[in-house]
Amino acid sequence: MHLTRLQLINFKNRAEVDITLSEGVNCFTGNNGAGKTNILDAVYYLAFTKSFFNPTDSQNIKHGEGFFVVEGFFKSSNQDKSHALYCGVKRGEKKIFKRNKKNYDKFSDHIGLIPLVFVSPADEELVYGGSELRRKFLDGVISQFDKKYLDHLMQYQKALSQRNKLLKTFAEQRRWDNDAMEVWNMQLSLHGTPVFAARESFCEEFIPVFDRYYRLLGSDRENAKVTYKSKLHDNSLDELLEKAKNDDARKQFTTVGIHKDDLSFTLNNYSLKKTGSQGQKKSFLTALKLAQFEFIKNKKNTPPILLLDDIFDKLDKNRVKALMEIVSNDKFGQVLVTDTSPLRIKELFENFETKIHLFNVTEDEITLEA
Repeated sequence: MHLTRLQLINFKNRAEVDITLSEGVNCFTGNNGAGKTNILDAVYYLAFTKSFFNPTDSQNIKHGEGFFVVEGFFKSSNQDKSHALYCGVKRGEKKIFKRNKKNYDKFSDHIGLIPLVFVSPADEELVYGGSELRRKFLDGVISQFDKKYLDHLMQYQKALSQRNKLLKTFAEQRRWDNDAMEVWNMQLSLHGTPVFAARESFCEEFIPVFDRYYRLLGSDRENAKVTYKSKLHDNSLDELLEKAKNDDARKQFTTVGIHKDDLSFTLNNYSLKKTGSQGQKKSFLTALKLAQFEFIKNKKNTPPILLLDDIFDKLDKNRVKALMEIVSNDKFGQVLVTDTSPLRIKELFENFETKIHLFNVTEDEITLEA
């Protein structure tokens, strides 16, 4: 699947955009603040019905305007399918998302239609941020190819919210109703258990792929490792909820379950966050996203669109060269890259047969270099 045309109105800093893209590598160069990243975020919107950076839709409207529109036209690799996608947001109104002029009843039904992987400097939060962000990474990969997983995850979150409300009510009323609590325990177990199983299965397949990409980008002397952490490895969710009953009552929220799962990132058996250099962390995160790319490609039988936002910062020349060799081979489909230097982009791709479309981005316009 690749994007052939992108149109924007009042999206972030862009008043109006209408560009045609190639099936291969598309590079957007310009000064910091010109809005290169906003182009990639608009493409992300069309794949996930929301921004990569700001989930509050109205905050993505250009200052002083009342709405934004993002439209994209996609074709499959064999040209037998096409999709016209439309996302419109007006201040104070519900978001509209359409495929081929037909509204979606549930935005979740769209997830997975346009497989996509975004590599961004914001990925650093996967290392420095809380476990919620790493679970979001897990969920974002699996949801692109497993609709049942996404349904179970959404139902689990609803049940978790209701159970937490009930715990607060019990504390306020100084009572405990075991039968009422059991209703939500059953719901958490019903939906949480298959989510855990899917995450476990995913990690078993995913981690060896990550390991291979890190060796390509990093060093054979470095032992980079991703580990899935969950209490469900040792106990069923039913058992965990029963054991945590008193803690939950005291703290007034659910202390165990898949919403507490995490991914551990280590380098040479030490925490990546505490001991990794900036270059090692960048290589680790890039390998993580490239493994995500290959995993989705194999599951969907088509290469995802790959967005690379300002990824050359903090990578040394050898790692940049290795990355370009990886994304220039025939396993990759459409790639969108941003960088501040058009000269650097040209130098990076001059040794590869890949043809690139080079766009110059300013605050006022986006032009294709002849």
